[in-house]
Amino acid sequence: MQQLLPEIDESVPLPRSATNIDLDLSPREEIEMRARTLKLLAELTNTTIETDEEDEIKARQLMAHVNANPDFVPDFDKFSNGSILILAELVKANSVQIVPELSSLKHYIVNKLIFEVEYSKSSKDRIAALKSLGEIDGVDAFKKRTETTHLIKPIEEVEKELITILDNIDYEVIEDGEPVEDIDGMLEQLPDEEGEYTE
Repeated sequence: MQQLLPEIDESVPLPRSATNIDLDLSPREEIEMRARTLKLLAELTNTTIETDEEDEIKARQLMAHVNANPDFVPDFDKFSNGSILILAELVKANSVQIVPELSSLKHYIVNKLIFEVEYSKSSKDRIAALKSLGEIDGVDAFKKRTETTHLIKPIEEVEKELITILDNIDYEVIEDGEPVEDIDGMLEQLPDEEGEYTE
């Protein structure tokens, strides 16, 4: 069997080392990327990644710290592979649980605002609750709407309308060399070279 080698151009620069690549990822995206990479490498090498109680404790602590400080960027290199996998599962579980809660949260907010509208003692609080209720997506009581109607007409009809408009315009054709109205009167109103007006 003949060994085939690709031709390598000497003038083409080699890519930077993968360790030097600076990816702009959020902590969540980096966790997911690292977990996918770990799982893929484990499958390729036919190995299992063992996790223990210490990995779970570190993962939960990191998760709590990241949730409390959104701007915090953790150094994931300090964590074991087991901690990263558990952390990825925690992130995934939290993401799944948030979705149904948001729809319930909207109903909760609407119900609370209606309660405030009905039972608030001051008119100021009732008006504020009504305003908030009216701004909720789906209610849209205060949303300004603009309607635009597009008429599509045949070109013959458009030409007739344009000809009618042009026929109704009063205009006068002036031949070359013919004086325009009272040009002398207009010139008298202009200032002379010193900037003074003549009487």
